[in-house]
Amino acid sequence: MQKEGTPTSRRARISTQPPRVETVPRHPRYVYVRRRVVFGLALMTLTYSLYLGVTLVVALTNQSYGVSLSARGAEWGREHGIGWAVTWVEQRYYSINKPKTGGTPESNQFGSGSTAVDIPRTGHLPAPATVLTPAKTPQPGEGVWHPVGRKTASGIPAIYEAFIRPDAVHTSYVVGLAWMDPTLLEAQLYSGSFIPGGGPYRHSAPILPKTTGILAAAFNAGFRMQDANGGYYTDNKTVIPLRKGAAAVVIFKDGTMTVGQWGRDIKMTSSVREVRQNLDLIVDDSRPVVGLDSANTKRWGATLGGKFDVWRSGIGVTKNGALVYAGGPALTISALADVLIRAGAVRAMELDINTDWVQYSIFTAPLGTTINGGRGKSLVPSMVGPPSRYFTTWWNRDFFTVSLRPSEATVTTTTKP
Repeated sequence: MQKEGTPTSRRARISTQPPRVETVPRHPRYVYVRRRVVFGLALMTLTYSLYLGVTLVVALTNQSYGVSLSARGAEWGREHGIGWAVTWVEQRYYSINKPKTGGTPESNQFGSGSTAVDIPRTGHLPAPATVLTPAKTPQPGEGVWHPVGRKTASGIPAIYEAFIRPDAVHTSYVVGLAWMDPTLLEAQLYSGSFIPGGGPYRHSAPILPKTTGILAAAFNAGFRMQDANGGYYTDNKTVIPLRKGAAAVVIFKDGTMTVGQWGRDIKMTSSVREVRQNLDLIVDDSRPVVGLDSANTKRWGATLGGKFDVWRSGIGVTKNGALVYAGGPALTISALADVLIRAGAVRAMELDINTDWVQYSIFTAPLGTTINGGRGKSLVPSMVGPPSRYFTTWWNRDFFTVSLRPSEATVTTTTKP
């Protein structure tokens, strides 16, 4: 028998005692829930940031988002819910980078070529009268119309161009005007997957070669539909509900185009083929609409309003039904309205704005010849968008074309008895 207190007995006593376990204090349940929520939010933020980064890179390489990287970034921002930030940045930019005042443009910016043509007196609208410039002293050739582009088979001009300055302050800039005769031309609205969205549509970019034998011109339409405060109708369907009172470009089934206030000047009938609305009229009864200088973004555009001097475009209709397009730099909405009135518009509306979107192309080639963007020229040489954009598969915005009427593309002869 071992005595108590020997090493063996002490080991035996120790081994019979339960091991000592260190316990970790438990946190309340809400702590674990909070950790999971924080982790989930961090994961979602990381995923969304990666998504934004990828989509931004894609947008910056997407030609349909504009020519410049700044335009592409702006379009991306508006598509991803930060349009308010894009508008704020644009407003700050244009507030600082205002067009210069004073100065004189180069003399070659007022057009060239013939101003008088020997044409029959009937079968078409009379040529437009010289446009009086808003600048104090007209420059040589300012406001004088020149026939451009394809003529009818009998040699009658269907489009004329002229150039004037936007106002009496920004006198070094030039705005282009295009006058179109609807008795010789028929219009077509081309719709895009981005503007108005949806589709497919019967007429979308690219302009097909088989239709270019009589193509005369192509030009931009209006704002993105979420900014246009209006509707869209084509292919016998209402893509976006039409708003009563909105400014509208309307094309009838005979190819005639006009501009007016929807519900007052034009209503839906069986003869209407296409309707493209954009904001409100800026010219009515040959006068500028009251309130153009106000900051009413709903009427004059949620992006920049009407006070900034930027690239703008617009279209109007004259008393005898001719169409007048205006596009160029250093234009407020008031200046755009004034320019269109000087060109003879009795009703007019704004189309798109900013350098990347204002584009009017005139096409030249013998009648019946297949053409592409390489056979066209921009109304104003400094328009950054090339005529070729309308002939590409990636162009996903809506636009208008005017082509010679088939009856004007062939020479008719009479045989004497």
